[in-house]
Amino acid sequence: MGSKAGRGLVAGFGALLLVALAACTPTPTPAPTPGTSASAEPAVFSFGTGAEPAGLDPALVKDSESYRVTRQILEGLVTVDPTTGDPAPSLATSWDEEEDGLAYAFTLRDGVQFQDGTVFDAAAVCANFTRWYSLPAATRGDAASVTFKQIFGAFSGDAANSSYKSCTAVDASHVRIELGTRLTGFLQAMTQPAFAISSPAALAAGDANNLSASVAGHKVSAFGLHPVGTGPFSFGSWKDGRVTLNANPTYWGDKGQISVLNFITYDQPETRLQALKDGLIDGFDPVTPGNFDALVRNGTQILQRDPFSVVYLGINQANPLLADEKVRTALAMAIDKETLIRDFFIDGTSPTAQFIPPKLSGFNKSVTGQPFDVEKAKKALAASSYKGEPLKFYYPTNATRAYLPTPEKVYAEIARELTAVGFNIVPVPVDWADDYVGKVTSPGDHALHLMGWNGLYADPDNFVGTLFGAPNAELGLNDPQLVSKILRARSLPVGTERNEAYQSISEQIAKTVPAIPIAFPISAVALSSRVESYPVSPVLNEVFNKVKLSGH
Repeated sequence: MGSKAGRGLVAGFGALLLVALAACTPTPTPAPTPGTSASAEPAVFSFGTGAEPAGLDPALVKDSESYRVTRQILEGLVTVDPTTGDPAPSLATSWDEEEDGLAYAFTLRDGVQFQDGTVFDAAAVCANFTRWYSLPAATRGDAASVTFKQIFGAFSGDAANSSYKSCTAVDASHVRIELGTRLTGFLQAMTQPAFAISSPAALAAGDANNLSASVAGHKVSAFGLHPVGTGPFSFGSWKDGRVTLNANPTYWGDKGQISVLNFITYDQPETRLQALKDGLIDGFDPVTPGNFDALVRNGTQILQRDPFSVVYLGINQANPLLADEKVRTALAMAIDKETLIRDFFIDGTSPTAQFIPPKLSGFNKSVTGQPFDVEKAKKALAASSYKGEPLKFYYPTNATRAYLPTPEKVYAEIARELTAVGFNIVPVPVDWADDYVGKVTSPGDHALHLMGWNGLYADPDNFVGTLFGAPNAELGLNDPQLVSKILRARSLPVGTERNEAYQSISEQIAKTVPAIPIAFPISAVALSSRVESYPVSPVLNEVFNKVKLSGH
């Protein structure tokens, strides 16, 4: 195997916590695996989710519920080793780093075809890279939110500032990616679902760059409603909060036991819990603190993920009231993170003053941020330019996220704390399905907002680079020095200098307060006794052909 630049960046990815008591929850009767007998019925597996997908074109979406579905349908060149977090073979069987990190040569898996029957080969890989690199402005919207730009810096229209250079199909089984600048986390970044390889024929047939349709408040293309990849499941249907996938009979790898996979949206924790009790679903994600105890009492399996996400208070400096660092410092001092964690997150969640999780190199033990102190917050606010003007505080409703299990309650507590020190908070609840993410990441009147980020690969750049590596409308941030430091850090080789660079970045973010990190939340999945094993993953790389069912 070739060079793995990200090796050693994360440890203990496979460490899991398991609550496995004697199950007494009613569960569906296990269905036999197809082919076990002449009269065998398909194994149907239903999984409850906290929100609908925002679309199914992985190059354009950013939410975990969209990726939960697309991970089943599409695959990338590399995936995540479940034990180490390192890049592992997927559609590429091996790779080599060349030219001191300015090129990567991949050997592709032979005999793979897309679900539409077309052949997977080097030309298909390059067709996808070319599409990502040349996404039209009308398609990519606020480019800062598109994964390709976050990793490579720019699109084809600004080639001089893009770290991506070219993709060459050497022959059908070999592809070479050239970079304009070294990206130490390149292979790690390629494990993201955003870089899954779509069928070029399906992209063309679905007019993938033309966002002519809409779903759940989001603009999508015909391809974004019917993706085609090489994964273990193919798209079936999406209607009324239910996405149905079917086992891919031509899948190159382990087909698994599930023939029909349903993702069913239950936007309230209580309805997900009841659906599991009633045997309508075989599991759900996420577990909330409010139903954790009930699940334990019922003897339900609960699998906890290692924490690899951060929940934060977003601050929009495009609002002149928040351009004053003293105001942002007062905001940080006013938030009681310990109370928030104790009351609204699963046990094991830890408070944080920085965005890089402790599992990653670059985590800075000396960064303490602004400690909770009501009196100091009041003094800082009094010394600032803020004079009681209203601040619109956006927060999501009717959704549960792995990083934010009870958004309405978290909002209410933070708003109470901010009001107590003198802020004039105006609540702006937005239904998650009404494009909450789009509203708080686009130019607008949001002053404050609740948001979070679930890490997708084991590199500190996935956290600070994604949020602060370029000017964006979410934070209204324009800090050339911070951007320059992030661009430098991502190009440094693994080692002390790179670690120190990211530690310095964390110090600067804690001092200037462009956003306020609150916690590294624990998230968990609840499963019926029908499930013998589930591929729980800190980066949410949970593909259901790896689910093992009892009686199969």
